[in-house]
Amino acid sequence: MIDFCAIDFETATHERNSACEMGICVVENGVIVKTENWLIKPPSYPYFHPRNIDIHGITPRDVKDSPTFDEVWQEAEKLMYGNLMIAHNASFDAGVLRGCLDYYGFFKPKMNYLCSVQIAKKSWKDLQSYGLKNLANLHQINFNHHRAGDDAEVCAKIALLGFQKLMLTRTDEVQDVLKKNLKIL
Repeated sequence: MIDFCAIDFETATHERNSACEMGICVVENGVIVKTENWLIKPPSYPYFHPRNIDIHGITPRDVKDSPTFDEVWQEAEKLMYGNLMIAHNASFDAGVLRGCLDYYGFFKPKMNYLCSVQIAKKSWKDLQSYGLKNLANLHQINFNHHRAGDDAEVCAKIALLGFQKLMLTRTDEVQDVLKKNLKIL
C-alpha cells in the first residue's frame, strides 16, 4: 500500500526560515490517518510581511504564544520519519523545511519528496491550472486555502486521487513511476 506524508508551510516573510504555520497529513496504506497543524513563532517575530499576511491571514498576534520551529520539530519529524514527503509546489515547502532546519542547526533527514503538481500533470492532462485550489475544485474538495493543515490534507487527497488514476497502489511503484520527479531533501 501507499504510505507518505503531505506537508505544507505558510511563511511570515520571504525568508525560507520564517515558517509561521506547518501542517502535516499522514497517509498509511492509502488512507489519511492524521493531520497535524502547528502555528509557529518565526525568527522574524513580530515582523510579518503584509503580502504574506494577505495570502494566509496569519498575524503576529496569532503566533505570539506559539512555539518556535525548534520546539515542534521533534514531534513533526516523528510523523514524517521514513515516509515519502509530498507537497504542492514542493520546491517551496522543501526549501522552507531546509531553511528552518538550517536556522536551528538540525540535521536534515535524508528524505525523498515529490511535488503533487507533477502527480496532477501526469494524472489529469491539459488542465488550465494545476494550483491546489483548482485541483480541489475539480474534485469537489472544500478546504480553507492557505492554512497549512488544510493545504497538506488536500495535497494528500489530490496525490491519492492521482495515484489511483495512474493505477499505482504501492509506495515503491510511486517512486519507480515518478522517479524522474523524485528529489532528496
